[in-house]
Amino acid sequence: MKVAGKEVVKQLLGEVPFTAELYWLLRQRGKPLQSRFSLRHLQAELPEMVKQAEELRKSAPAGRNVFIFATLHYWIEHTALLGVALAAQGHKVTLGYMPYSEWQTPINRFDLRRQNAYAAKVLEQASPLLGSVSFLTARSMFTRVPDEVMDAVQKVTIYDTQYTLQVEDIDTNSDVFKLRLERNTEVARAVLGYLKANRPDVVIIPNGTIQELGVVYRVARFLKIPTTTYEFGDQRQRIWLAQNAEVMRQETDRLWQAREGSSLTPEQLERMRALFMARQRGALWENFARLWQDTPAEGGEKARAALGLDSRPVVLLATNVLGDSLTLGRQVFSQSMAEWISRTVQYFAGRPDVQFVIRVHPGEVLTHGLSMMDVVKQVLPRLPEHIRLIAPKDKVNTYDLVEVADVGLVYTTTVGMEMAMFGVPVIVSGSTHYRGRGFTNDPDSWVTYFKLLGQILSKPSAYRLTRQQVESAWEYAYRFFFEYPRPFPWHLVRVWDDYKTRPLSAVCSPEGMEQYGATFKYLVGETVDWRTILHTNGHTLEQPANSMLFHGNQPDGKEGAPLGIPETGGTRTSSAKVNAVRSAAARARSRKPQNPKANGK
Repeated sequence: MKVAGKEVVKQLLGEVPFTAELYWLLRQRGKPLQSRFSLRHLQAELPEMVKQAEELRKSAPAGRNVFIFATLHYWIEHTALLGVALAAQGHKVTLGYMPYSEWQTPINRFDLRRQNAYAAKVLEQASPLLGSVSFLTARSMFTRVPDEVMDAVQKVTIYDTQYTLQVEDIDTNSDVFKLRLERNTEVARAVLGYLKANRPDVVIIPNGTIQELGVVYRVARFLKIPTTTYEFGDQRQRIWLAQNAEVMRQETDRLWQAREGSSLTPEQLERMRALFMARQRGALWENFARLWQDTPAEGGEKARAALGLDSRPVVLLATNVLGDSLTLGRQVFSQSMAEWISRTVQYFAGRPDVQFVIRVHPGEVLTHGLSMMDVVKQVLPRLPEHIRLIAPKDKVNTYDLVEVADVGLVYTTTVGMEMAMFGVPVIVSGSTHYRGRGFTNDPDSWVTYFKLLGQILSKPSAYRLTRQQVESAWEYAYRFFFEYPRPFPWHLVRVWDDYKTRPLSAVCSPEGMEQYGATFKYLVGETVDWRTILHTNGHTLEQPANSMLFHGNQPDGKEGAPLGIPETGGTRTSSAKVNAVRSAAARARSRKPQNPKANGK
């Protein structure tokens, strides 16, 4: 039978009750499907996991009524593991899910129901410790969706389309938009009805910005149910989390309010310096699992010579990757990042008195959407002699460019924070976590933006950051990289490797709870009080430096070495803090800046 014919038959059978379920039961006999929707690791680990959890639960106090939601097979596996861990700690946990393996491609209802039957069978192993509900079968066809929720569904659908196609301007008639709108509306109706009838104490959702995850977050907030969202960055054994907020917004307001002005210890500053150097060199470091550059640093002067830059001031614009969920909905005064870049390029086309360097994000080599290269070329098909366009594949280290930059322009990229650490005056045009922290210039309109550009370019040296601003940037960077992510045993990317190293029995032991217990409490709604997260020698109490709990080969190749512990040790004098940032602050001090306002107004 041809593929098209098969799809028609499956679509028809998908509307007939029990056909898909019986087919899966008779043909698959409970085995994993021959598709991307695989829960085989969870299926293999659940029996022993549940056994450990039931034993741990016997001595646990009664906890909260927790509802967790997931879609896509990898999030279902991760949230099931999280759910069992919370149940082991005494909480009543229900996992709600949609059995999709792809968010951007259609699936016939027959195959979707087979995936649903398979997921239900796997999760059944955890019952009654972990309850589960499929929103494919628990649909509420007659639940009215309020206008406020439908507006949220529309917003998430726009984000989904931008994220999938890696564009900013979307077509509401596109297949992707229509598919995402249909699925998002379906889950909004189902979860709204369910949460009204089964109101939990807290809802936990991965991501909380895009896809069904973003819809369920907004439904929970509409119902005023306390909600925690979580995600993972580059660090192993670390989790980002947000309470009653989208974690992808990386809101650090309360952290910074609690920590601002608290000088880093010499050990903390040395740790930040080591990470910064690793980012420059393009090297892995500690528990960070990503290379930030694929070209080693050669120094600013070599980059200047290679690009043919002269003595005129250098303005560096660093782009983001379109469609990254960290850039969705981050407009401040521009309609989009592309518009900001386009109008900025137009401005600098008429400024031959300065050299304008556009560093397109190296991550674009992995994308398929609109490139910022195209945005620039649409404005200037032929570049004038004072403008340099650096492609994603060009062997240029971004940090070499930072070294020669007199002014930095960014949308939301972390490079903006790092330029401030060098003392470079930075203008931030998008809504990013480090905006408004006192070491960047943050215009809120096109008028303010271009006025600020003109002021800084009239005498860039006068706008170099003060020593205090540079040290503040370093302090914030430390807080963001080492305090904002909380300790957590199982990273999404290598969750089952992590689980083998840190099984439930170890994580829920007294030693494990000393390290991870606070994070589990934050996930179920206990307020994160940054003032209580004390530090000893640059390490949080949730990660004792002498922990011998875990074993085996760690990612850094050192057998038995706990992650996140710097190799340097001993004590340093208070002057070490100045020495560590000397290269960043030296020019700022020597040029005696006039201490301009950092908010750009």
